[in-house]
Amino acid sequence: MIRSGALVAFPTETVYGLGADATNGEAVARIFAAKGRPTFNPLIVHVPGLEQAVLIGSFSSAARRLSEAFWPGPLTLVVPRLETTEVSDLVSAGMPTVALRSPDHPTARQLLKEARRPIAAPSANRSGHVSATRADHVASDLGDRAALILDAGPTAHGLESTVLSLVEGTPVLLRPGAISVDVIEDVIGERIVRANEAGTHLTSPGQLRSHYAPHSRLRLDALDWSADEAVLAFGDVPQRPCRASINLSPSGDLIEAAANLFAALRSLDASGATTIAVTPVPKEGLGDAINDRLERAAAPRT
Repeated sequence: MIRSGALVAFPTETVYGLGADATNGEAVARIFAAKGRPTFNPLIVHVPGLEQAVLIGSFSSAARRLSEAFWPGPLTLVVPRLETTEVSDLVSAGMPTVALRSPDHPTARQLLKEARRPIAAPSANRSGHVSATRADHVASDLGDRAALILDAGPTAHGLESTVLSLVEGTPVLLRPGAISVDVIEDVIGERIVRANEAGTHLTSPGQLRSHYAPHSRLRLDALDWSADEAVLAFGDVPQRPCRASINLSPSGDLIEAAANLFAALRSLDASGATTIAVTPVPKEGLGDAINDRLERAAAPRT
């Protein structure tokens, strides 16, 4: 199906992706149409490893060190795009860069092996909606727009990959994710700059201000709530009347919270509450990425 230009949804260790042959411009265009995704928003290209990645993008010594340390795994590297690559320009939204990662999931890796193509794959959900961490989330959002959904159960991390730009001299964090910044800094031995510090424009998936959004409005850092609101909690919080409640991790475990985030948002959204009150989540380690997703989900809709 991939080789024929069809869309196939598949699991990775982060979230489910909606995949197409990255070298087939028409197939890539079908991803944007299926998701209702703006064509100025680049896609991540999935490859088995560094051997295939260097045929698509130019890898500096820092990029090579990071790929050797974290691939396969939830780290996406944005690097200069090679003029000789067969990957469609639409994948890069017309920019001279390309986002690459090697997924760490047996189903994703088998698909890449069998397809014998680099696979462009954003998250398998409607553009701007909550990411899909289970096959039924994909089916609910996309219906028959995916020719096939490969169901391997819930994803492990439940949070998208960390996206790091290595296009210029200073590494720039474009999207926090499943690998924390301090761990990456330990490998490359230098400080990573945030995208807002670097003045970076939209060069990565997940940078839209309003993103990952349920239909319900989110109210962040809530310490109290009304009986009509749904509650997304973290850690030890008081029990009060509410429309519906899910605790991402009663023990305060950020790894558990990240894995549960998108499924919890979808479930609370289905409760019919117009507002979801979100209790504070620490902004450290994986909490940085969790808060990034919550802030984008709470942003004014565009």
